[in-house]
Amino acid sequence: MTIKEAEEQTGLTRSSIRFYEKEKLIEPARNDKNGYRDYSESDVENIKKIAYLRTLEISVEDIRSIMAGQVSLTEMIEKQAAALQTQIESLNRARTMCERMLEDGNVSFDELQVEKYVADPETYWKDNKPVFRLDSISFLYLWGSQITWTVITSLCLLVGIISYTNLPPEIPVQWDKGIAVSFADKKIIFIYPLACLIVRVFLRPVIYVRWLMRFPCGELIREYLSNYLCFIALSLEVFTILFVYGVLKSVVAVLLADTVVLIGILLIALIPVAGQAKKRDSSDCL
Repeated sequence: MTIKEAEEQTGLTRSSIRFYEKEKLIEPARNDKNGYRDYSESDVENIKKIAYLRTLEISVEDIRSIMAGQVSLTEMIEKQAAALQTQIESLNRARTMCERMLEDGNVSFDELQVEKYVADPETYWKDNKPVFRLDSISFLYLWGSQITWTVITSLCLLVGIISYTNLPPEIPVQWDKGIAVSFADKKIIFIYPLACLIVRVFLRPVIYVRWLMRFPCGELIREYLSNYLCFIALSLEVFTILFVYGVLKSVVAVLLADTVVLIGILLIALIPVAGQAKKRDSSDCL
């Protein structure tokens, strides 16, 4: 059957079915006559089973292990039930705390006394470590935002406009050991804000679909990397101008510094939550 028929029989969207196929959870045959995918009844049943397990918040990776026979469905359900029970207990504790605060009336932030509700704050903080770990990725939300992209792109354009008049007719576009080896018309300075636009509109979707769809927090990482590439464009633009005036000579040092700082921040933020995020699709991180 065609993918349209598979959609009708499963009730799922085409994008979901394609995603399961990309993840190798289903592998429909090809029609010999036209080369189109030919979904079997077995494929349709597997799609419904996969979708059902996803509603239980079982990760795609764990579903793959079940289908490969690396772990039994019963074992995985028991493991998931235990994880969900832990979440339920945590939510119940939080709800109880909220109810106690509401019983005390309209308490303002200034009047709030934590010790009144938490006998041992240090132990309480330890019990709620996952919350604080998730707080560590707040910078990534900011860095991956469209606002940040707009700021970087605007800076690229502004730097180009301000510097254009004072630039020589030709500026370097390629360097080797601190020496410019290739030049182009100074209008090339405006390629940097254009590059930011290309990254955001065209490259960003490709980054996700080709490399990050299966990763925990893939969408968040996509936004981070997209803005990182734009930041590289801004750095190259500034370096080009400074190179012209003899202030900087090594583009490698500039790029290395950018990479070390930004990848370091990414790792510091994501490593603590990798274990939790693994159980979710990347969409859960945004």
